[in-house]
Amino acid sequence: MSVTATTANSISLGWAAASGATGYRVYEGTTLVTTVSGTTATVGSLGACSSHSYSVSAYNSNGESAKSATASGTTTGCSTSLPRHALIGYLHASFANGSGYLKMADVPAAWDIINLAFGEPTSVTSGDIRFQLCPVSECPGVETEAQFITAIRAKQAAGKKVLLSIGGQNGQVQLTTTGARDTFVSSVSAIIDRYGLDGLDVDFEGHSLTLNAGDNDVTNPTTPVIVNLISALRTLKSRYGSGFVLSMAPETFFVQLGYQFYGGNCGGCDRRAGAYLPVIYALRNDLTVLHVQDYNSGPIMGLDNQYHTMGGADFHIAMTDMLAAGFTVAGTGFTFPALREDQIAFGTPAAVSAGNGFTSPAAVHQALDCLVRGTNCGGYTLRGGTSPALRGLMTWSINWDRYYGWEFMNSHEPYLNALP
Repeated sequence: MSVTATTANSISLGWAAASGATGYRVYEGTTLVTTVSGTTATVGSLGACSSHSYSVSAYNSNGESAKSATASGTTTGCSTSLPRHALIGYLHASFANGSGYLKMADVPAAWDIINLAFGEPTSVTSGDIRFQLCPVSECPGVETEAQFITAIRAKQAAGKKVLLSIGGQNGQVQLTTTGARDTFVSSVSAIIDRYGLDGLDVDFEGHSLTLNAGDNDVTNPTTPVIVNLISALRTLKSRYGSGFVLSMAPETFFVQLGYQFYGGNCGGCDRRAGAYLPVIYALRNDLTVLHVQDYNSGPIMGLDNQYHTMGGADFHIAMTDMLAAGFTVAGTGFTFPALREDQIAFGTPAAVSAGNGFTSPAAVHQALDCLVRGTNCGGYTLRGGTSPALRGLMTWSINWDRYYGWEFMNSHEPYLNALP
């Protein structure tokens, strides 16, 4: 059984035919909700933004079969409302890392968006995304799946958003074919439905996105991995509706570097340069928040045509200003348009062990003062003007922040809340 569609008050289901069946009975738990003769059913009169799990059995004159495995879905109509300035973090849900495992129920209430790291493909080009909780052998304190889902519901009831993050450093995803695209959509939908998640975070790194030579039009890309990703994300957004939260966490290499080099037309540069730009452009009206990783980055040229280096306020100011102002894409004659203020955040490591480019709390606050208030800019002139509605801060990761005594959360959540 699988969920095939959702609306604000219904969930549609489908399953394979059983040989010799006269009809099928659909259950929610032990409650019979509908009986049908075919292999599809729509359960209606449901509440908006509510989660349900169903199973199906076949029957004929000889009796009734065992029930199928359950399929879970969440109706649309969920609110996408977020705090004006949000605290966003990644939770190591599928692995321990050196920072240790942290249960969903133990994530502090300060975190507004929790990105589950990570959904990963069965192979680079399969498009078949899988997610599972950290195994007990690696994380002895891991909660059960039922406890995990209960904790997610509690976060959502408190107004938090929980997303599936796909990719990461090790999860290379290349949707080279339409078949891989369709598998991506169905497998990601299955995970979202199973856990009742609020949306998707796209954290494609490494060689997931590369522009083919000659793919020079940001507004009309032709490279299959780009085209198929755009199509897949549009399908997911359409399926789940306006309540679907879509975020992206590209590295500076895939976004701001496009001001200097664009992979579709550069002669000797890496063809991954700026490769996120056509994806962001295509989804610009559907994107909830873009939080570029301002870490693990080399020097990047800003709109002042100067190189900026990670680790200080200046880097966050210059990189974020490019998104607020828009910028020309090298060799294309195209100006990548500015994003809305509320779509922009920036990312920084939670601690020195979490990634290169850790920025002290004081320097992060300086960057926020410049970007939001137009003060304390350190000599940099904002091309995009101030962004009073800047969405907030992202960090890798919640686990590392816990390991270091919650310095990131305790320093930045009150600061964000005090911004205008």
